[in-house]
Amino acid sequence: MAENEGDMTVSEAGKRGGERTAKTHGHEFYEEIGKKGGQKGGETTSEKYGHGFYEEIGHKGGQKVKELIEEGKKSAG
Repeated sequence: MAENEGDMTVSEAGKRGGERTAKTHGHEFYEEIGKKGGQKGGETTSEKYGHGFYEEIGHKGGQKVKELIEEGKKSAG
């Protein structure tokens, strides 16, 4: 099979589309869609897992910080 001139891969097409979007819409466009995506993702997570989920991951994070502080104290002393 001979390759056709002008054909491009999906990756190349995506890259070109992204470059064109960046050129026409600018940095603010990406900030806006990122913010919207973050809000929507947070709402979905909240609806799916509820308040207890955030309490649990917050507690786990706090425990990890506590462990790291203790390790730092041991190595410094």
